[in-house]
Amino acid sequence: MYAPATAELPVVVIGAGPTGLAAAAHLVGRGIEPLVLEAGPRAGAAVRAWSHVRLFSTWAEVVDPAAEKLLAPTGWTRPDPASYPSGGDWADRYLEPLAEVLGDRVRLGATVTGVSRAGRDRVVDADRERQPFVVRFVHADGREEQLLARAVIDASGTWATPSPAGGSGLPALGERAAADRIGYRVPDLKDPAVRARYAGRRTAVIGSGASAFTALAYLADLAKSGDGGGTHATWILRRGLSGSTFGGGTADQLPARGALGLAAKAAVEEGYADAVTGFRTEAVERDAEGRVVLAGEDGRRLDAVDEVIVLTGLRPDLSFLGELRLGLDERLQAPTALAPLIDPNQHSCGTVYPHGHRELSHPEPGVYLVGMKSYGRAPTFLAMTGYEQVRSVAAALAGDTESADRVELTLPETGVCGGAGLFDAPAGDEADGGCCAPAPQLVRLGAPAAGGEQAGDGERTAGGGCCGS
Repeated sequence: MYAPATAELPVVVIGAGPTGLAAAAHLVGRGIEPLVLEAGPRAGAAVRAWSHVRLFSTWAEVVDPAAEKLLAPTGWTRPDPASYPSGGDWADRYLEPLAEVLGDRVRLGATVTGVSRAGRDRVVDADRERQPFVVRFVHADGREEQLLARAVIDASGTWATPSPAGGSGLPALGERAAADRIGYRVPDLKDPAVRARYAGRRTAVIGSGASAFTALAYLADLAKSGDGGGTHATWILRRGLSGSTFGGGTADQLPARGALGLAAKAAVEEGYADAVTGFRTEAVERDAEGRVVLAGEDGRRLDAVDEVIVLTGLRPDLSFLGELRLGLDERLQAPTALAPLIDPNQHSCGTVYPHGHRELSHPEPGVYLVGMKSYGRAPTFLAMTGYEQVRSVAAALAGDTESADRVELTLPETGVCGGAGLFDAPAGDEADGGCCAPAPQLVRLGAPAAGGEQAGDGERTAGGGCCGS
């Protein structure tokens, strides 16, 4: 597959997050030298940006076996497998130690700006596959550098490119001008400055996934606290309420994920949040007092709010891959063979099959998008999916096709059915489409709900179940 000179080059891994570091661990285990380029100042920089949010996966589900094998000789021990780490825990107790074991195979403050074939732009066919990859990056001090690689694994994720408030996929008119009142992350309400921003105020939360659930639950907790009186949320959904809106509840095989949806349901039912359905934001305006007024495509204008939290998903940054020949689905921007398995227009329960190097390959041999980036704009992902992806990819790069093709992964079911393609259907029709579980019932949670942030352990559906496996 590789010319002799190319075979001696490292495999460049872009991103020192959970999937990127796992890729490096699997490559080391295969006797292949990795070089990890991380834009942030520390390993797991994106995960650290949501360090206050708890995952809905346990420690047992977010530690990669090959990584643990590297860590074991150092005296590292896995935290309680049944407990739930926060993003900060995950970074401090697993990602940072793993990066330290990998040593100078991880370069920090290195932002990749371009990837191509040596001496070949995107157009040139001649002898293309025998040429190494050129990976160009910029250091934190502005210095540019480039190196050659035998293969490139892009595990840079999607954290840096959140989707906008606009229902069309474009920023809403006036969205950029109102940046002082708009956030795109789940707020850390333990931070006094952040807490003061939301306490006693009205906040619009736009989105319908795990991050939106988390924000609603956090704001409801703030409203119940001594310093949060008057805090209220307006929850804005692009579709109607149905039995599946709040997830699978007790039918979810990840209990903390089910509890998170129930906490959001409680926020609505207890009056700490109002739900506005079928609303697609077209414009962001200001009233006379400078508060934000959201205008919809259907002409509706909502009551003014003090703050807006936009949690409408994430999307991949493909700008530095423009000279490569990628095969991407026109809707999801995910690898063409993977896209049908994860298309949210069709799937939200047990219909994602195990996948590996074949589904992740591109017309440009030796390039793989893995981890959250492999899902493109599909909204849900679990760390264990990324770990299995890179195990398969590392085996393929080592020439062990048998192992690479032996992809086995059982993912926990959400307990919810019905794709996002139904969001224009009447609420009753959408509810009738569910088959995995009845509507979740409101329960009192014994502890704060565990939240899964989109940066590293977003929700993912399962193989098996009643929806088409």
